Formats: sequence, C-alpha cells, structure tokens
Amino acid sequence: MSYQKPRSQHDYKDLIWSLVPLVLICVVLAAVASQCTFSAKGPTPGRIPDFDLHSALADDARTLSFPIREPQLAADWKPNSGSRDTITGTGGGQVSTVGYITPQGTYMQLTQSDATVPALADHIVSTRTPGGSQQLDGHVWSVFHIEGSEAAWIADFGTSRVLIKGAGNQAAYTALASAVDAAPVLPH
Repeated sequence: MSYQKPRSQHDYKDLIWSLVPLVLICVVLAAVASQCTFSAKGPTPGRIPDFDLHSALADDARTLSFPIREPQLAADWKPNSGSRDTITGTGGGQVSTVGYITPQGTYMQLTQSDATVPALADHIVSTRTPGGSQQLDGHVWSVFHIEGSEAAWIADFGTSRVLIKGAGNQAAYTALASAVDAAPVLPH
C-alpha cells in the first residue's frame, strides 16, 4: 500500500512536480508538429509577400477620383501590401495605401488621398498637430510626431495629399518622399 498525503498538506512543490510532465509532453508535441524551433541566433526574417504594386496603383488610378503616383524606388525596396479605405466626416475622402520593406528590413507606408491634411492626419496618425516640417523637392512635408509611435509626413500635392510613415530612418523617409515627388501621375 502506498502512502498518499492528505490533500490539505499539498504545497507548491507538489504542484510543480505535477506540472513538469505536462510541460514536457507539450514541448514534445510541439516539436513533433514542427510548431516551434529552438535557435541560438534569434529570429530570422520571413519571406516578403509578393505584391504587384504597379497593377494595384494602376487600378487605384482608374477607379479613384484623385491623381495616383507610382514612385520609382531602388530595386531593394520591396512592395509587400496594399489597401483602400474611406475617411468619413468633414474633409474625408478616398484612401489608397501601399507598403514597402526597405533595404534595412523596415516597413514604410505610402498613403495617397483626396482627404484634407487634417482629416488624413486624424485618420492615420490620430493627431491633428504637426511637430515640424521637411522641405524636399519643392514640397513642404508636415511632420507629425506621436510619442511612442512612428512619425508621419504629409504633403499637399494640390488635388491629393500624400502621407508617409513607417519604421524607417530619415534616409528612408527622404527616399520615399523624393520618389513620390518625382513620380508622374498614372493615367486615369
């Protein structure tokens, strides 16, 4: 006959010893299912999704009511995403957004819209107060800073507004802003 402690005398050590086999079983199952890997090197970047930037922007140019530009960036800038949205309310309008992965592996977003600067800023960066400006290629980019978040640059291109934001450094912002400025308007 084996001795078993009364339930009232169990403590945290008993709990730990009862959980050890369960944890080991979970680790073995996860390894067998190839759902986790162990690496001393840390995380590795995944594959960047294929995204047909030209087709997406050409379609936006045909269907949206404002001019759309397709910036020509270096080959190591990889387009990876795109979307459309609508800003409702005062100063609102349609929105075309595409995303890039920079050569440094950071994400940058390019948004084009017929919404006003305040409406676009409020929709994308949830603030209405610019914290400075950048002068590039004849356009003044209002810089919106939010503590703990990425900066956003917005420029008025006449019948459209352009917003750039992301995790890139100053060179990434400048490269994307200059490419947008130099880009011709796509056919409507």
